[in-house]
Amino acid sequence: MAKEVSEETQPTHGKDYVDPPPAPLIDVAELKLWSFYRALIAEFIATLLFLYITVATVIGYKKQADPCGGVGLLGIAWAFGGMIFILVYCTAGISGGHINPAVTFGLFLARKVSLIRAVAYMVAQCLGAICGVGLVKAFMKHPYNALGGGANSVAQGYNKGTALGAEIIGTFVLVYTVFSATDPKRSARVGSTSNWVCCVRVHLATIPVTGTGINPARSFGAAVIYNNDKIWDDHWIFWVGPFIGALAAAAYHQYILRAAAIKALGSFRSNPTN
Repeated sequence: MAKEVSEETQPTHGKDYVDPPPAPLIDVAELKLWSFYRALIAEFIATLLFLYITVATVIGYKKQADPCGGVGLLGIAWAFGGMIFILVYCTAGISGGHINPAVTFGLFLARKVSLIRAVAYMVAQCLGAICGVGLVKAFMKHPYNALGGGANSVAQGYNKGTALGAEIIGTFVLVYTVFSATDPKRSARVGSTSNWVCCVRVHLATIPVTGTGINPARSFGAAVIYNNDKIWDDHWIFWVGPFIGALAAAAYHQYILRAAAIKALGSFRSNPTN
C-alpha cells in the first residue's frame, strides 16, 4: 500500500501537451495543396460574411430616428463579437479562423504560419471585406451613402495619436487572446477561450474613438466602398495600429509568457556539441 501511495503521489514532470514545430518561413509546397486554397476560400467567405452582417448592423443602427430605438452601441459590439464567434467556430478547422490580417500577422511572427500563407490570407481577407461591404451598399444604398458607410475614421474630439493608441491597445488585447486560446498548453488543460467576448469588450471601449478597427481588412473594405477623403486620410491608422498591436502581443506571449528565447538559449547551452 505504501508503495502504491508513493507512486501515486510522486510528481510527474512530463508535459501533457505538445508544442508544434515552427512553420517554414517560405513553404512553396503549400501552393500545390488543395487544403491551402480551401483555407483561402474559407477566409474570403468568412470575412465577407463578417463585414456584411456587422456593417449592415452599423448602418441599421444609424438609420434609426430614435437613438434608443435601435440596437445601440452595445448591440453593435455584440454583432461584431457574435459574428467572430460564429465564423471562427465554422472555419477554425479549415483555415484557423483568422478573419483579420492583424491576427494573421501576429501568428506569422510567432512562426505559426508561413509567409506565403500569411500574405495569401491577408489578400483573401481584404477581398472578402470589399465584397461584404459592397453587398451592404447594394442592399442599403441610400442610408449607406448618407450615414458614413460604416467606415473607420478618427471621431470628432480625438486626435490621430489617441486613435492610433486605441487601435494598438485594442488589437493587442485581441491578438493576445488569440494566442492564449490557441496555446497548446492551455488547450490541453482548459480548452478554448472566448475570443468573441474579447471582441465585444474592445468594441465597447474603442467605438467612440475610431469606430473600432482592430482589423485592417474590415477598415480597408469599408474605405474602398465608401471612398471618402477623410476616411482615406485616417486609413493608415487602421493598418499601423493593428500591426503594432499584433507585434506586441506576439512578442509578449512568445518571449515573456512562453519564454521562447530563454528556452532556446537553455537548449543551446545544454547541447554538448556546442
